[in-house]
Amino acid sequence: MAIASSRSALIGLIIGCIIFGLGSLIVAHVDIGGWAMSFWRLTISGVIFTVLAKMTAQKLPRARRAIIFALLSGVFLGLDLALWHESIYAVGPGISTLLNSLQIFFLAAIGFLIFNERQSIVQLLSLVLAMFGVAMIGSPEFAHNSEATWGFIAGIVSGGMLAASMTFIRKTHDAEPTPIFVLMQLISIGGGLAMVIPMLVFDMGNIMPNTWSELGWVLVYGAVMQCLAWGLIAYSIPKLSLALTGLLLLTEPIAALIIDYSWLDKPINSLQWAGALLTMFAIYLGSLKPKPRALRRYRFFSRFYKHRYK
Repeated sequence: MAIASSRSALIGLIIGCIIFGLGSLIVAHVDIGGWAMSFWRLTISGVIFTVLAKMTAQKLPRARRAIIFALLSGVFLGLDLALWHESIYAVGPGISTLLNSLQIFFLAAIGFLIFNERQSIVQLLSLVLAMFGVAMIGSPEFAHNSEATWGFIAGIVSGGMLAASMTFIRKTHDAEPTPIFVLMQLISIGGGLAMVIPMLVFDMGNIMPNTWSELGWVLVYGAVMQCLAWGLIAYSIPKLSLALTGLLLLTEPIAALIIDYSWLDKPINSLQWAGALLTMFAIYLGSLKPKPRALRRYRFFSRFYKHRYK
């Protein structure tokens, strides 16, 4: 049973990440502003999660701090999505998704500054490797793309906003454990409301879908990418090892890069492919949490004595 559960979690995580990668393709093809796309995605998912919360009789947390933290998580998620969309328009789905995946390093910085979490040598090395990887990706892009600067800034900052959103999810559960559907409902509400003013300022005239086809894709983007993909990932991660999870999460930028190169005819040269591989390797290393020293020492001596006296 355990093997079957682990296998289903592995498949679910891969499918969820690939669906996320396909979401960038929808963003690239639908003629709606990046902030507006963020608003619609969160609004649609908010309706769905509200219905699910009602159907399962999940209650709002009693602690006001938990509600505030969940709403703030939504605000940062909205900013993450909007900036990721803007990066997609500027440099394409592949590079933008890879840049967004750098959120692991922002999480490490937040853990160090706020939660006093120490960083291992491997994690520090991964940051250096990621910087080299991004430089390898960016150097050819800046040579022929006038929007590359904005695309890289938006993509990297979107990773920081995602890290902040995940941090406030943690603080929400610290204030009071919150059921998943209610949590996602509050996150969607906070993010959708936060997008209203930026959408009206930056995307005026480019807010509504222009055709029934675009409306359908926007509904798919909100329902499938925000609800189904997140659901598969949330279901799968606790059932897999941290190392395997970190490795499989890289299927999202890989899928986005392949889509960008093969379907959207994005020119990606060998230096950029090498930089992408280096960056993804760095992200994988950065996702590995070091074992506590005491636990490592215990396991070392346990293996030593088991071998010595067997």
